[in-house]
Amino acid sequence: MEKISFKVALPVILAGMFAVVVFLALNPEGLDPSFYIILFLLSVFIFFYGLHVGQTVSAPVQKILKRAINLSNGDLKTRFYLETKDEFGELAQIFNKIADDLETSRANAANSEKSVGIKVKAKTQDLQETINALEQKVKNRTIEIEKLMQEAAKLQGQAQERVAEATDIKSEIDKIKAKKETV
Repeated sequence: MEKISFKVALPVILAGMFAVVVFLALNPEGLDPSFYIILFLLSVFIFFYGLHVGQTVSAPVQKILKRAINLSNGDLKTRFYLETKDEFGELAQIFNKIADDLETSRANAANSEKSVGIKVKAKTQDLQETINALEQKVKNRTIEIEKLMQEAAKLQGQAQERVAEATDIKSEIDKIKAKKETV
């Protein structure tokens, strides 16, 4: 920041020194030693005045730069208040408006994100309920099919028993017929 201060102070100091040199060049012979003392004090005054002007101009710039760095680092509560009616005051107002807008934008984004999260959760919950209902239907159908398969296996076993009984009865009938024919 000393660069800004120096950039403002240097032209003021040079302009003052130029005025002193021009004043000396107008009448160099008629000057007494007290005039040189006054000229030296005037030069010192111009030097310090230039430094003061540089500091006065660069101080608001330094402050707003610091606040801008804070804002860029994510501190959305940072503001810059300057009670002047010049360009620096306008710059402070614009900076604060930008900070307000950025803070509002971030808050809206966070609210939108929450809203979307709630909507997604609601839709997901509906889908989860549908999935659970379908899974229950599949389990019920699987149980029904297993029962039917057990009944089918039981009926198949009974059918095989009946076939075995029928085969036994047929062999007995064949034996009885064979005995009747031999008699």
